[in-house]
Amino acid sequence: MAPLRLRIEGRTFRDTKGREVTLRGINVAGDAKFPTDPDLPSHKSDHFYDGDNVSFVGRPFSLDEAHTHFSRLKRWGYTLIRYVFTWEAIEHAGPGKYDEDWVQHTIRVLRLAKDYGFYVFLDPHQDVWSRFTGGSGAPMWTVYAAGLNPRAFPATEAAWVHNTYPNPAEYPKMIWATNYTRLACQLIFTMFFAGKDFLPKAIIDGKNIQDYLQDHFVSACRHLALRIKEAGGLENDVVIGWESMNEPNRGLVGFPDISSIPSEQKLQKGPSPTAWQAILLGSGRSCEMGTWEFGGLGPYKSGSTLVDPKGEMAWLPADYDDSRYGWKRDPGWKLGECIWSQHGLWDPSNDALLKKDYFAKDPESGRRVDYEYFTNKWFMSYYRKHREAITSIFPDSIMFCQPPVLEIPPSLKGTQDDDRNMVFSPHFYDGVTLMMKKWNRYWNVDVFGILRGRYLSPAFAIKVGETAIRNCFRDQLSAIRREGIDYMGNHPCIFTEIGIPYDMDNKYAYKTGDYSSQSSAMDANHFALEGCGANGFALWVYAAMNNHEWGDLWNGEDLSIFSLDDKPLPTSPRASSRNQKSASTSTASIDRFSPSYSESRSNNDSPVSPRDLKQTLSTPSLSLERSTTPADLGSKPGYRAAEAYVRPSPIATVGNVLSYGFDLRNCIFNLALDCEKAATEDTPTEIFLPDYHFPRDDMTVEVSSGKWAIGGVDADGGLIQRLRWWHDQGKQSLKVQGVKRKQGASLDQEEEVPGYLEQCRQRGCTVM
Repeated sequence: MAPLRLRIEGRTFRDTKGREVTLRGINVAGDAKFPTDPDLPSHKSDHFYDGDNVSFVGRPFSLDEAHTHFSRLKRWGYTLIRYVFTWEAIEHAGPGKYDEDWVQHTIRVLRLAKDYGFYVFLDPHQDVWSRFTGGSGAPMWTVYAAGLNPRAFPATEAAWVHNTYPNPAEYPKMIWATNYTRLACQLIFTMFFAGKDFLPKAIIDGKNIQDYLQDHFVSACRHLALRIKEAGGLENDVVIGWESMNEPNRGLVGFPDISSIPSEQKLQKGPSPTAWQAILLGSGRSCEMGTWEFGGLGPYKSGSTLVDPKGEMAWLPADYDDSRYGWKRDPGWKLGECIWSQHGLWDPSNDALLKKDYFAKDPESGRRVDYEYFTNKWFMSYYRKHREAITSIFPDSIMFCQPPVLEIPPSLKGTQDDDRNMVFSPHFYDGVTLMMKKWNRYWNVDVFGILRGRYLSPAFAIKVGETAIRNCFRDQLSAIRREGIDYMGNHPCIFTEIGIPYDMDNKYAYKTGDYSSQSSAMDANHFALEGCGANGFALWVYAAMNNHEWGDLWNGEDLSIFSLDDKPLPTSPRASSRNQKSASTSTASIDRFSPSYSESRSNNDSPVSPRDLKQTLSTPSLSLERSTTPADLGSKPGYRAAEAYVRPSPIATVGNVLSYGFDLRNCIFNLALDCEKAATEDTPTEIFLPDYHFPRDDMTVEVSSGKWAIGGVDADGGLIQRLRWWHDQGKQSLKVQGVKRKQGASLDQEEEVPGYLEQCRQRGCTVM
């Protein structure tokens, strides 16, 4: 059997040559959250409720466009793809009915990803359960299986759904995430993870709703894995792993009192019901509740409002034709009534709350439940089922375990679940910037420190000044990584989501071309990633159809590093020929005790030649899609802060990485490593050096020992600039100085790249 292309050694990734692999990743793609036929981004309502008759073939993008997107990502230095797909894409037509056309499309896209040399792990993605509960993920039939009527969600506020919002352009920013604390999500997540304990009467086809939903979800993932296995040539070569589930949520499990909002519920926005009020609303009762806004230190109460469903219920009516999907609901589960009243939580005859602490204890053991208890019992029960399904097809698959976001990880260290092929895959977002859609360079908050009780008051968690903010991000990521080791064992850590909103300051950048705020925010996040000791990341997100008007085309989010209304970062006007095979080389001594300093030089200082022009045209850089963004939001295209995310990074390191980082402001990259054996001729340390920051004829390299060479590596479907370093054993260091540039510049602020004819004229050549 051939050696694994990527394997885990302790808490490190290794390639076939034993080098440490650092993974620079990107989520591909945000567009996978909604179908292609009909094309239904979240601001459109036509045919929305016809959820059985959809197709996701063409997501994350069409085969015709795949080369464009993959070559672009390759040029930007990405090596890892978190491949976003949804349960709905596989099983939208009904329970057990798989969309084989979508499966085959996925396999074809994965084959193309293989041609570009990417590592890929698959992400069964969900946000607040489903498109029909305001997010993405599960098929529509799961909402009906839960006994809910999605058409009644607007009146009962069981979910805030962008597709059904009266004026989609005014859908409140980030309110979609509050659906986790509304009726539909609280019910379905409780069912999915803990239905057997808290909803014993919820039986379909002889199974509790927990097993019914989990079995279908896990079977759908297993079916996709099986088809990938049967296709051949993808296992380990490109598909290196599977993630457990995106951002799992406990529902109501562990709520101490459903008549009040839990102290740990940090997100409130708009009308914010307690769980008890959400239940009443779902049964057609009117409720007065607080309204909330989000400020710099979190949510604050801004007033109150009366929500009146006027008798409309979120539950399926008693006369609903329950034969639609072929299941048989147990007679003990009555339609037309609240499922919680059927379990004795309240009395609909007088609206009396009978068991406000129903979710506070484990019905099986009687133990008091908190989020940590939920994670260890109910989340891990699901995780084991998912892991067993995937490894039954791919025994050597890397399993990316993602516990609930920012919660204490499961206690796996030293147990049977302490699997050598497991990766801790947490998420992190700067909540202040994400919710406010503004980069505040003056102050921020240590949110993770507050959640872990490290401050007597939130006021002490405020960090003042941009340097303190950047260090705070790094320290939060470091603490999350260390917590994973403490609880889960010695495993790699990949932050599988981290990113920034681009529509800051009411889309100021789109009107001016000034992306300096986005550049600063993106650089601060990468500074944290590089300094926290993680093994890599997957940035959220690449969206192939992003535009300035609707962003990522999903719930008003706008986090894509690519947009149809912006321009891709150019290569440096001083970069060497794209087809130049020779590399700049050092004249360094290989004596480790004789520190060397070398200045790189190119054999050809011309950026373009006729052969280059052919190569450029053969690798498209613009999407085949076209934007329809209004002129006032698309008249000033910029580089979308690309200088902050197209940055140098170790690719494969002989020995172990001790530290690395890129100082964007001064354009300096540093790497420190430690190795037991010296690099050999066929096994050097390799580093990605983007030629925008490091034009080959305008950089300096300083190494502690050995020799180095810089060349454009035309491999895996894309030409990228790499530095190869043959160093001695022991502790070694490298420093590369590039060209300092203005951050966040618009197109008319940057140095113009001379056209091909102008370059020929400057060089004195003749154009035939």
